[in-house]
Amino acid sequence: MPITKTTGRQAVPLGRQERDVLYAVGCGLRDDEIATVLAIPEEAVAGHLARILAALGLRDRAAAIVHAFDCGLVAPGRGPRRQATSLPAMSPLATSPPPPAGAARHAPGPRLRISVLGPLRAWRDGQPLDLGHLRQQAVLSALALCLGRSVSRQELTDGVWGEEPPNTNVVPVYIYRLRKALHAGGGPDSVIERDRSGYRLLPGAVGVDVARVEELVTAAGGAERAGDLAEAVRACSQALDLFRGEPLAGQPGPFAELERLRLTERRIVIVQRKLDWQLRLGQHAEAIAELSALAVAQPLNEPVAAMLMRALYLSGRQGDALTVYDRTRRRLADDLGVSPGRLLRHTHRTILRGDDIRLGLTGTTR
Repeated sequence: MPITKTTGRQAVPLGRQERDVLYAVGCGLRDDEIATVLAIPEEAVAGHLARILAALGLRDRAAAIVHAFDCGLVAPGRGPRRQATSLPAMSPLATSPPPPAGAARHAPGPRLRISVLGPLRAWRDGQPLDLGHLRQQAVLSALALCLGRSVSRQELTDGVWGEEPPNTNVVPVYIYRLRKALHAGGGPDSVIERDRSGYRLLPGAVGVDVARVEELVTAAGGAERAGDLAEAVRACSQALDLFRGEPLAGQPGPFAELERLRLTERRIVIVQRKLDWQLRLGQHAEAIAELSALAVAQPLNEPVAAMLMRALYLSGRQGDALTVYDRTRRRLADDLGVSPGRLLRHTHRTILRGDDIRLGLTGTTR
């Protein structure tokens, strides 16, 4: 997958090694870990990351993680959507080969739903299920986020226990217990299947809230392209309603830690898209409350600050909009030692001049 940023008329592509570094950053690896995997000096990793940030117009490492996730270079629980031959098994749960196209599918039993966008929960036919203790739940979380592909026993061990694996091979025990807990009574088949590559949840028998979120976000993008911003806002709102708190709350292990970061950032991106569309629809007053709360939670997020300033200004609250700029400028200086970026400065100048701010969209992360 080519990763580029268009500047004027010229597209600035990333080189192969820079794409590999961006993927590794998106997976949450430190510079020393990336250097080990790519067999390059740690200083070279830092240099590649600096060029990536400059080429893509990103402010910091956190923005690079969000970009890798949002552009599809790294997907929840699935690693890269491209073939990364130079990065074997970098993620704790690296991508496994997809099942053969002609593989037999089990007939789905009663509908099973799993939610990871909050504390792990599962229902069968609307009835809540007992999923056991946290490590056992973490195994199920990994399978749910890798829906449709197999995860090996070693991958599960690494992802759930990290550098402190159990003394005994407990993964098959947990799989056995989860099969019993998830079993759709009346049918001989379990929703957890084992093949040569490991274990997987059968996608035809399981619905996971993360997959539904991405379906709704895709629908929102389609609605925007069709010019129906109201429908785009509605689809994004439905996606956000699926978040019930911190994703994978309380789940142990490096896999859950990484996915928690990705899904939290994903939610922020979806909120920004929805609010940007609301502003374009003229729903300024409706967006102010949510933007204010998001600005408190993300005080260094300049696109959010710019959107809040824009909403306040268009609601006749120029003084409050300028206060937001001053507050954000001070936080950037105190916490990061940097000045506001171009977007925030442009919004500030536009408000000071009293120009029509609707002519300059905020350009939120897509």
